[in-house]
Amino acid sequence: MISNAKTVAEYLESLPDDRRAALKKVRTLMKKSLAGAKETMDYGMPSYFYKGYPVFAFANQAGHMSLYVCDTKVLTEYKKKLGKLSMGKSCIRFRKLEDLPLDVTGAMLAKAGKRAKSGEFVYKGPNKS
Repeated sequence: MISNAKTVAEYLESLPDDRRAALKKVRTLMKKSLAGAKETMDYGMPSYFYKGYPVFAFANQAGHMSLYVCDTKVLTEYKKKLGKLSMGKSCIRFRKLEDLPLDVTGAMLAKAGKRAKSGEFVYKGPNKS
């Protein structure tokens, strides 16, 4: 669901309590994984850019929550460790926080953040700096 929120804080405040708590944990993992990333609202969801390129995002959807990792190589590497979660090319879908293994998710985000900082991964889409 695309949000009209202007800030991530406003976005989070608009969510039901359980989803707000879950996505705050995801947000903390993202911020920890990529110090220096620019946190912004992009495409109606909280997004994290490094040197003008997207690295992570998260969203509240009608039937689930989504975590987006633009570095699909890292997401593919961690796919088996994430268990039976519903996944797309760059997206992990989960219904409640307990479904998302936070230790694995944190390690995956840390690796994606490290690759973004080193220049090993650069999103091939438009730069928004």
